[in-house]
Amino acid sequence: MLIPSSPSPEIDAARRVNAEVFGPPTERRFAIRYWDGSMDPGAAGLAPTFTLILRHPGALRAMLLPPSQLAFAEAFLRDDIDFDGDLEAAAPVALAVADRLLSARRHTRIVPRLLRLPPSTRAAATQFRARWWGRRHTRRRDADAIRHHYDMGNEFYRLWLDQQMVYSCAYFPTGVETIDAAQAAKLDYTCRKLRLRPGERLLDIGCGWGALIRHAVRGYGVEAVGITLSPAQAELASRRIVEDHLTDRCRVELRDYRDLPDQPAFDKVVSVGMFEHVGRANLPKYFAKAYQVLRPGGLFLNHGIVDLESARPAGLRNRLRALLWREGRFLERHVFPNAELLPLADVVREGERAGFETRDVESLREHYVLTLRHWLRRLEARKPEAVALVGEARYRVWRLYLAAAASSFAHGRMGVAQLLVSKAGVGTTDIVPLSRRDLYLDPQPELWRSLDPVTLGSGVVQAGRADL
Repeated sequence: MLIPSSPSPEIDAARRVNAEVFGPPTERRFAIRYWDGSMDPGAAGLAPTFTLILRHPGALRAMLLPPSQLAFAEAFLRDDIDFDGDLEAAAPVALAVADRLLSARRHTRIVPRLLRLPPSTRAAATQFRARWWGRRHTRRRDADAIRHHYDMGNEFYRLWLDQQMVYSCAYFPTGVETIDAAQAAKLDYTCRKLRLRPGERLLDIGCGWGALIRHAVRGYGVEAVGITLSPAQAELASRRIVEDHLTDRCRVELRDYRDLPDQPAFDKVVSVGMFEHVGRANLPKYFAKAYQVLRPGGLFLNHGIVDLESARPAGLRNRLRALLWREGRFLERHVFPNAELLPLADVVREGERAGFETRDVESLREHYVLTLRHWLRRLEARKPEAVALVGEARYRVWRLYLAAAASSFAHGRMGVAQLLVSKAGVGTTDIVPLSRRDLYLDPQPELWRSLDPVTLGSGVVQAGRADL
């Protein structure tokens, strides 16, 4: 392979390592910029989608020795390396590197070259790593993990979420909606799936900043209780309930789902973007608790991320890559400590073992790709404010996490699914209508605001659609 020569031995060593781990320059769809300003432009005739920036002579050594997903990511967090351009397009490069490093022969060539490069002198990206002791998914460890992620400050999330601060997959009926319109559509779509009716009691497990319960109370005339483990979320959600004059019908509690009472006290239960934190071992407890608090004839809507890749047959090469590259360590250490993603089939099975009947399953994977891209663009546009709030390294954590997640959903490695289940009861055969047509109203927030809650909650509004 042709490797451009340089008068600097360190640049030459770096170029040879790059050719091994990224492929020859003539085949790359991205450019590489070295610490002295020199460039490898990538494949001729192709505009690079991004540029990998090596900040100093030890950048590759910091990124690749020892080779792992965490080392690759933490080199970015420390600013040993950076990316100029589309960070989502850069995300698959890490997987390509992991595949190439499965070759023992390639290892024997690159390790001596990496050792000729100086070590990084930049501060380790460990000041905000999550560190835990004890068994996974105890009440205390779950609470600490949630606070690690969500209690960074409401102002940080306000920078890049929608106005209602909905931190879960939005719903894009046409694909061109703003993030505010798409999240408003998701809130209403969720309420319609639950077939909420005036006077019913709704429980939201993992209610975030309270957007869904407030929407359900205002638009559907229900009484709602939300629970969360995040004090920052609970404080803001409670303040918004007061500001909306909903305190007589809506409240938020700082509570673990396992501490909910055992008696059936709710007509409908919903959980959006929370069960990823439950864990495989506790999934039976999670569904059992939802079953206990739900009245006969009630519906439970569980919305969350599922692992598509682990459900597929994995060849030896993929298993070795996951083991050697230590996939998932970046998210575990810096973003979602204690989280576990499970295949959808496992989730459905545990729900039915708890006594539920599966009524509907819908994938929103493409919707989450759009959601994550909106969030990433908005975060990048507010970089100075984000850095002022949480620091450069933590801004980079979230930028990398959003870009990598968008890539994983776009390539079908992860999905997001809404699972609707029911609890049987005498005379409850009409829980779910024969047709789904009530779900597909035109999502027009300005129309929802003009309707009285009883009419909207009844599901009879056709939103001008004569074909319904």
